[in-house]
Amino acid sequence: MTPILSILVPFYRDDPSGLVRALAGQYADLESGAAELILYDDGSADSELTGRVETALEAWPGPAGLILGGVNKGRAAARNALAEAATAPHLLFLDADMLPSDSYFVCRWLNAARGRPDIVFGGFQVPDRVAPESALHRAFSASGDCLDARARNRNPAQYVCTSNLLVRADVLRAAPFDAGFSGWGWEDSEWAARAAAQFRIDHIDNPAIHLGLESADTLLTRFRDSAVNYARFVSRHPDLAATLGSYAWARRVKRAPAVRRIRPVLAALARGHAPAPMPVRVLALKLWRASWYSEVLP
Repeated sequence: MTPILSILVPFYRDDPSGLVRALAGQYADLESGAAELILYDDGSADSELTGRVETALEAWPGPAGLILGGVNKGRAAARNALAEAATAPHLLFLDADMLPSDSYFVCRWLNAARGRPDIVFGGFQVPDRVAPESALHRAFSASGDCLDARARNRNPAQYVCTSNLLVRADVLRAAPFDAGFSGWGWEDSEWAARAAAQFRIDHIDNPAIHLGLESADTLLTRFRDSAVNYARFVSRHPDLAATLGSYAWARRVKRAPAVRRIRPVLAALARGHAPAPMPVRVLALKLWRASWYSEVLP
């Protein structure tokens, strides 16, 4: 039978085995064949990782597949490839470093899919406890990203992430992800802004837990390098961009270019090299990001 739901997981050097096992643990509650699981390795070229993923997939009782990409093409291209491989009318995109928040996670998504919505985001949470090196990322996400559905529905396109996203297959065919984005960041926001012009975006409370919280060093690098993608997003969707906090911060820094000259201080504060409470570290990270984004604003 054709599955109702295709669960699609792209990854690059991350190990999705824990997510696969967690999803497999919920399969017994589903009607036979209701969901397929397809993973896409975006060019990791790691035989040991491939072996671990193949072993984990053996626990999935339904239809499953693993696609090995020869080279790293980026997050947008990986998701488009998964969509092409899927056979169900509804696609659930999950990031490899996510975990279901409870044992009814997949059932809720199946129930949502039966209503044939266009696009639905389930939200995400961060763990209560993390390693010290991930504390900044946890605080940063908790400060503005871990919102309930009521809050997210006030500006639906603003809060869409592909980490836990249901989309109808025909919607994605009409509005695929822009493979022109490379590296990390903003490809999901650009897609949401474009899709919102044609389709309805809804939010529900069916969160996944983000386990892959990064170190301060990784966040600093990602925010710096994502400025190119940010510029692409802003140029295409200036109205939506202007509603985002990142835009307001970048505008302020553009009017106060001296902030760019203290980047070493901001980086040191964000890393925790200087004694500072967590809210100050989060502020330093936001100013660091704004200092790079301000350079690409018109």
